[in-house]
Amino acid sequence: MSHRISRISGYRVLVPLKEGTYTMSGGRSLDQFDTTIVCIETDSGFAGWGEITPLGATYLPSYAEGARTGIREIAPALLGADPTQLECINELMDTTLRGHPYAKSALDIACWDILGKVAGLPVSTMMGGRFGDRIRLYRSITHGSPEMMANLVKEFRQQGFRHFQLKVGGDADGDIQRIKATSAMVEPGDGLVADANGGWTMNQAARVFRATGDLDVYIEQPCRTYEECLTIRRRFNNPFVLDESIDSVIALQRGIADGAMDCINIKLSKLGGLTRSRVVRDICVQNSISMTIEDTACTDITAAAISHIALSTPEKLRLSVTLANVKIEFRTANGAPQTVDGSAVVSDRPGLGIDPITELLGRPIFQFG
Repeated sequence: MSHRISRISGYRVLVPLKEGTYTMSGGRSLDQFDTTIVCIETDSGFAGWGEITPLGATYLPSYAEGARTGIREIAPALLGADPTQLECINELMDTTLRGHPYAKSALDIACWDILGKVAGLPVSTMMGGRFGDRIRLYRSITHGSPEMMANLVKEFRQQGFRHFQLKVGGDADGDIQRIKATSAMVEPGDGLVADANGGWTMNQAARVFRATGDLDVYIEQPCRTYEECLTIRRRFNNPFVLDESIDSVIALQRGIADGAMDCINIKLSKLGGLTRSRVVRDICVQNSISMTIEDTACTDITAAAISHIALSTPEKLRLSVTLANVKIEFRTANGAPQTVDGSAVVSDRPGLGIDPITELLGRPIFQFG
């Protein structure tokens, strides 16, 4: 049976955060996610779902209205294409719109959902196999005073989490105290990552690295540019994570050649969806580079996609995984992974294994086909 895309619909959903405000370095903060959800339908009766949720407009080169504009540009070109031919779909998207991978992510994820349903297999099986049935998660600690952040680590440990990501990247003196205060709250076997989101100058980064070199803590993306990060990497011995600097296969290959990192952060929308993220994941596996697997932000639909690529990644190379749907006030789909005792079970149903709550989505803001 042939499968051709017959309709693409888009929805906008504003999702408030449970904890009020999420804050990163430089005073960047938001109190809701502006998510775009897409549904791709085929002439053979299948429907796939995807989602893109930028973390505001000041984190990566992405923003919510840009995602919707990009999807509107690409969608007409996909009508009549076979959504189960993932590389062909991605080449068609790249031909239609150069760059802007985040605008392609939701469409790519929706096509994977369709492929899984057609094959009768969960996405994780098609991405290489299922290493177990659950994934261990990390909890992000919003930027605040050292005492507040240490208390949050204690609170989340009581909920079953054992991996934590601290939002730092402000003044060096304060960040040194934040790292030391939170480090005192973790126990052997826990994981602690201090994520500066590129917020330090080289001078500030050097001071933080020097002051925390005796602690068991990973430092993530200390400076804005790759070159700055590489210079700091070569001067200090702390375990090193690159995130914003690794936005393509080419960037990853450069980082491996330079010995620039021990770990990278895979964000689905940063790379353009599951197809390109799988390529990056597989290169990391071959080079023993550990990974944090997540997205900029998400509701239940992207959380399901994250869970599938994470479960199909060897556990020894998962530094951590996060599902940002734990931060939001309401559900957008049934069947999505939910956090229990710091981990989540991944669906074994075909595709993403989710059923979007369509009454919550409202009317489409655009539709093609």
